[in-house]
Amino acid sequence: MAKNEFELLKNEEQPKVTWHALTTDDVLEKLDSQVESGLTEEIAKLRLEEIGPNQLAEKPHPSFLSLVLAQLKSFVVILLIVASVISAILGEWVDAAAIMTIVVLNAIMGVVQESRAEEALAALKKMAAPDAQVLRNSKHTIVPAAQLVPGDIVFLEAGNFIPADLRLIESHNLRVDESALTGESVPVQKNAALLVSPESSLGDRKNIAFMGTVISYGRGQGVVISTGMHTQLGMIATMLQAVEEEETPLQKRLDQLGKTLGWACLAVCAIVFVTGILEGGNPLTLFMIAVSLAIAAVPEGLPAIVTISLALGMREMIHRHALIRRLSSVETLGSATVICSDKTGTLTQNEMTVTRIWVDGQFTAVSGQGYLPVGDFSVAGKKIDLDDYPAVRTALWVSALNNDALLEKIEGEDGKPDFNMVGDPTEGSLLVAAYKAGALTANLNHAYPRTNEVPFDSERKRMVTIHSIDHPQGSDISPFTDDSQKKWNVVAVKGAPDLILNLCTGYQPMNDGDSLPLDEAARARIIAANEAMTKDALRVLAVAYKVIKVLPEEISAATLEKDLIFVGLIGMIDPARTEVKPALKNAANAGIRTIMITGDYPNTARAIAENIGLLRPGHKVMTGAQLDEIDDATLKTEVEQTDVFARVSPEHKMRIVDALKANGEIVAMTGDGVNDAPAIKRADIGISMGITGTDVAKETADMVLTDDNYVSIVSAVEQGRIIYSNIRKFVYYLISCNLAEILIIFLPTAFGKLLMPTLSPDQYAPLTAVQLLWLNLVTDGAPALALGTEKGDPDIMDQKPRPPKEPIINNEMKVGVVMQTIAITSVTLVAFFIGMAHDIRYAETMAFATLSISELLRAYTSRSEHYPLLKIGVFSNKWMNLAVAASLALVLAVIYIPFLNPIFQTEALTGAEWELILPLFLIPSVVAELTKVVLRAVAKKQTA
Repeated sequence: MAKNEFELLKNEEQPKVTWHALTTDDVLEKLDSQVESGLTEEIAKLRLEEIGPNQLAEKPHPSFLSLVLAQLKSFVVILLIVASVISAILGEWVDAAAIMTIVVLNAIMGVVQESRAEEALAALKKMAAPDAQVLRNSKHTIVPAAQLVPGDIVFLEAGNFIPADLRLIESHNLRVDESALTGESVPVQKNAALLVSPESSLGDRKNIAFMGTVISYGRGQGVVISTGMHTQLGMIATMLQAVEEEETPLQKRLDQLGKTLGWACLAVCAIVFVTGILEGGNPLTLFMIAVSLAIAAVPEGLPAIVTISLALGMREMIHRHALIRRLSSVETLGSATVICSDKTGTLTQNEMTVTRIWVDGQFTAVSGQGYLPVGDFSVAGKKIDLDDYPAVRTALWVSALNNDALLEKIEGEDGKPDFNMVGDPTEGSLLVAAYKAGALTANLNHAYPRTNEVPFDSERKRMVTIHSIDHPQGSDISPFTDDSQKKWNVVAVKGAPDLILNLCTGYQPMNDGDSLPLDEAARARIIAANEAMTKDALRVLAVAYKVIKVLPEEISAATLEKDLIFVGLIGMIDPARTEVKPALKNAANAGIRTIMITGDYPNTARAIAENIGLLRPGHKVMTGAQLDEIDDATLKTEVEQTDVFARVSPEHKMRIVDALKANGEIVAMTGDGVNDAPAIKRADIGISMGITGTDVAKETADMVLTDDNYVSIVSAVEQGRIIYSNIRKFVYYLISCNLAEILIIFLPTAFGKLLMPTLSPDQYAPLTAVQLLWLNLVTDGAPALALGTEKGDPDIMDQKPRPPKEPIINNEMKVGVVMQTIAITSVTLVAFFIGMAHDIRYAETMAFATLSISELLRAYTSRSEHYPLLKIGVFSNKWMNLAVAASLALVLAVIYIPFLNPIFQTEALTGAEWELILPLFLIPSVVAELTKVVLRAVAKKQTA
């Protein structure tokens, strides 16, 4: 091999060689290989050393330490760590230990839930064949697939995984299942002699076999053209590594909220500290007050509560057949504005199904789903008995005889009978249709045993089988002959309609009587029927037969394929899931657009999209070739008007996702194949099918659907919205509580000299640091967590997706926060001043009790942003009832348990003191409900 050719093989230009556009001789010459002898062991060893093993490289996995550090990056957590350190330096060990405990627990929970190695590449490795049959030193030998090098001659048989990217040099009825790589739902017929345009897409490269795909039929030979990371599978692995993890909208908003709170808190702390110094206060005491203020401002429990709430949401998702693999992705579905869905296996059943039969000018519809042989036949919408349409049954008999597939009856998971198809999906669909008509393969094969055949090939585009007529006397399986022809032979043919038609001289009438001459009018009817079925994106096969007494001496296509009787046309398609259409409608009602992205042909994609209502009037279908002709800026515009993308590659899918994200969309990408993996990872949330999905897609995805049902996606969207709504509820609850706590500390500290001239600056703050921490972590935490278990408002799926840039606390919530802050601050300060009539310790205790209990009662009003408490049911959330009861017990514990009094600086309150502050508890809750009424009236007026 020339030096420049060898360098080409081992550098990054390797995949750019258009091997599919070269003849086999040119390919072998470039690779310096011989079809008769293959490579020598010496050359193979040299190339292996230079190019490297035929396996996929992995980038280093993140260490445990890096995973932990990633949990400590948020501004809120950093602020908590700083507050803890300062508290420790000042000797406030209880405060410091409590804060750090929360930080550590939150980090551990995050690592446990999110730590997962990049297993997508490991799954890709599993798709590589462990061994390969090759020709080396002129001998057949088996070598590990990892040792294959460019130039190796590889032998291929049905059932084999393709061990590397191969340019085929020989093919015999070779069909390869490429659905995982290209999205094509039907095995691809390969042709080694074919030359393909250099610009052709992956699905159109009929002379190439790709690593990781599976041979479903036939045999062949190929020469290795690319190995390892240079294969199409390797290029996908490279794209997976190149895609960077992005923060979800929730992460961004929580971090933004934390920063806003943090900086506001620092500013207020500075004001309090400077004001106190100017009034002659003790610097150390003022600094501790500032730390108390910081503790009041920062919602210590927020990170942990968000993590726990998301984990609870994950559990609920499992009940809805959705497995979440990444905590922060739970809410992203709720904000999704676009779902990019693969067609095969996601919107469709991934099971070819016969839906229409044409015989003698009459279309017959076939019902049923997948490979379950249950269904009816109908004409013009009316169910028919095939005894009245015998030629339809004949068409199915011919297709079942001329068939190499097998339909096995098995026991399903629920104990009910199920069926498993073995073989080519197209032939399997013909068997199923024949079963629906009452033809059992075993009975047919017994009545008409196959004696010979002429296999299908890509040039003839048809298959011929010969069967002897040897059915038992009196059998009802006799569509071709009467008993007098018992020792004759049936020649059954199926294949491309245009080619089969040219071999026929007669056609079968509907009454199954003697054949009629195939005149020009009859030919025109058949051609028109074929065009009509093809226009509806059906894959159409023609079936024909003849009965002969004596077989020709030479069994060949030339001697058998003549003077045939045309029976009919059989149309099949990978049908849409029946439940997809209403699910798409629900998604549209929720303001979510669905886009189909598939490797299948545009006509097929259009037909499915129109059938399920995905393709909207006036919107486009675009192909991968058209995508290649436009730049990214144009694609940003086109993607707004295009509902279906067909014949696309993995690179195209990533461009589409990028264009949508550039337009401000929150993108969910669904899929099940290897070809979907890069775009799944690039999207805001990636969704894989759990049953039909490849390991690569599952390990790359954020969410896996355990039932492969599109309905589950919409259900997951609803749950995602509920989760985000619940997060907003407890953020609203916590922030209003914390802002009230800030004012409760700030106002007396700033104006203490004016309001409490008899007290020293050390006594101005109504609450101590440890009391504030107890409130934030225990009293606020449990009710906030209970808010995360709410079922959601009744109209949650009638709402449009929230704007991607909308903050967690929107304008409506800001009004509620302001009203609650004023109400809680007021009642707490009133309780503090009531207690001052006794002494400072009682005043602090009464302020602590009022603040705690008013916040606990207000948690009930936070259960819905819009609906009144009486409408949703005061005690309908049992977890809220338990949380409030437990928190109330903890509040009373620090007031009445003697050994806790010194730690929390509290005193036991008498009944008379409770009577004084009891009315204050209810005021914030009443204000919250009145605020809802006003805001609802304003919103109604604005929409009127």
